[in-house]
Amino acid sequence: MTTPTSDLIAEVLTSGGVVLLPTDTVLGLAASPAHPQAVDRIYALKQRPREKNLPIMVAGADQIAELGAVLSESALKLLSSRFVPGALTLVLALDPIRAPAWLKGRTEIALRIPDNALLREVLQNAGPLMVTSANLSGSEPPATTVEAEAQLHGAPDLTVAGKGAAPAPSTIVDCTTSPARILRHGAVSEAEIKEVLA
Repeated sequence: MTTPTSDLIAEVLTSGGVVLLPTDTVLGLAASPAHPQAVDRIYALKQRPREKNLPIMVAGADQIAELGAVLSESALKLLSSRFVPGALTLVLALDPIRAPAWLKGRTEIALRIPDNALLREVLQNAGPLMVTSANLSGSEPPATTVEAEAQLHGAPDLTVAGKGAAPAPSTIVDCTTSPARILRHGAVSEAEIKEVLA
């Protein structure tokens, strides 16, 4: 089976589809925030509680600026570290004046730049995406896209066959507080985070 091109994946996403694909950590479900019905389908596929916001992936710093994110000192240090792009998700405050309409009502976002060339190409073409682990809520992330499809409550519009590249999800660091604090331990260790922020 041939891997879909980044153009095809982006086309599915910008048309309102949901894509199951490998990332640089665990397998992910992706949807464009410009299509609320696609975001709704991710919640349905995962059986995820609606009060839990979905994290956002971007291709690079230019897309972070477009989201109206407020970059604290700790966020700037982490974004310029060797872990970005990579398995590091930052929780950032939002400037409501600069934030796009689809973030209306949100005061913060969880954001990541993945270390995956195909996914970054898709993000360049499709813009920022909602991407979350491809598992039923509360279950362990599946190892392959075949396992993911068997676990999910329904089917995505496109599956990019593959495996998660890391056994652990990204580490989540809250950069809205001072000092920054780890909300979820993952692929980047607490010691590595402390070293960057020292």
